[in-house]
Amino acid sequence: MRDGGRMAAAIEVLGDIAARHRPAHLALKAWGEGARYAGAKDRAFVSGLVLDVLRRRRSLGWRMSEESDRARVLGALRFLWDWPPERLEAAAAEDHGPGPLGETERARLMEPASLAEAPAPVRGDYPDWLEPAMVRAFGEARAAEGEALAARAPVDLRVNTLKTDVAHVLKVLAPFGPAALDFPPSAVRIPPPAASERAAPVEASPAFQKGWFEVQDAASQVAAAAAGDIPGRQVLDFCAGGGGKTLALAALMGNTGQLYAYDADARRLTDTVRRGARAGVRNLQVRSPIDPDALSGLEGRMDLVFVDAPCTGSGTWRRRPDAKWRLTPQQLERRIAEQDAALAAAARFVKPGGRLVYVTCSLFAEENEDRVAALTASRPDFAPAPAELEGAQRWRTAEGFLRLTPRTAGSDGFFVATLRRSS
Repeated sequence: MRDGGRMAAAIEVLGDIAARHRPAHLALKAWGEGARYAGAKDRAFVSGLVLDVLRRRRSLGWRMSEESDRARVLGALRFLWDWPPERLEAAAAEDHGPGPLGETERARLMEPASLAEAPAPVRGDYPDWLEPAMVRAFGEARAAEGEALAARAPVDLRVNTLKTDVAHVLKVLAPFGPAALDFPPSAVRIPPPAASERAAPVEASPAFQKGWFEVQDAASQVAAAAAGDIPGRQVLDFCAGGGGKTLALAALMGNTGQLYAYDADARRLTDTVRRGARAGVRNLQVRSPIDPDALSGLEGRMDLVFVDAPCTGSGTWRRRPDAKWRLTPQQLERRIAEQDAALAAAARFVKPGGRLVYVTCSLFAEENEDRVAALTASRPDFAPAPAELEGAQRWRTAEGFLRLTPRTAGSDGFFVATLRRSS
């Protein structure tokens, strides 16, 4: 495909996302299935362009003074991909391109509207209805936080200390340019790819098949580390999902004690046993909700209950930029109800003197601090007990919780609260 065809394809996919209200990856897959002529580089180009437009949809429309997919694609290529106007002019007019540039488009590509006077939701690229939540979470820094959430994300890995160490993983993945992070100590980062290229295929590495590492954002690793001193303990991962944090907890436990993995959706636990076996985990029991008595006998016995609650996922907008435009107030309310239910259910399993760790990949206090307050109001035997996590103090809030964001930590957005049940 030539540049013009790729531009037209990106505009087509963006239109499909808007018309059908479906996730970007499904729209891209549908386009790819119908575009058999497109090679791997063409698909990477179109995917990268679509995601970059979704990341900065509002600011691109503002700079182009036009709210259309065509204008945003042109703006992304000019302002994000640094294409010179001459290249844009030629590509747009190609056969199968989106059509020649108009005078207004040429003017905006040369002299875009300034973002200096744009409202914060435009500068931060988030929906207007989220402005109160962003103000509450970040105040005057909300546009800067939103802008950081609109950047491309790196590929973060968690080195599996049950099998190897950081030095070995850095060596085997050297062709991808990895670097160790100062914290958490198990984290390795590979820079984000160029705009029109695919991310490093780390899961094709033999080292991945051997269980030497997992793909896991650094903030997610910090959240797992907040579990603290858990070797030899009884631990319940109450919302285990696909098992990413379950495996991180297992590594922290060093295959001692007992780790239980549970999720209300049995389908999400499908790969947990397989992933655990690859990682060399030997202290894991998967408890499926298919069995109505899956957690019977665990009430009041756990040293630690880890609750990675369902949430809006606003902290992961760098990786799923379409999600911020599909999020609605009604969805936020549903997530809040689910969080309260998960916390109330999980609290039953914490033993006197034990701890509960509450985690979300959300930015919003409505899903974070407010949910902790709701739990402690209904269960006065629980109180915040900030984890003494050396290296994470830089992200500590005034209340003693942890809040990591792309702007402050270079990671996804995560919230972590640790509570202790009184004896």
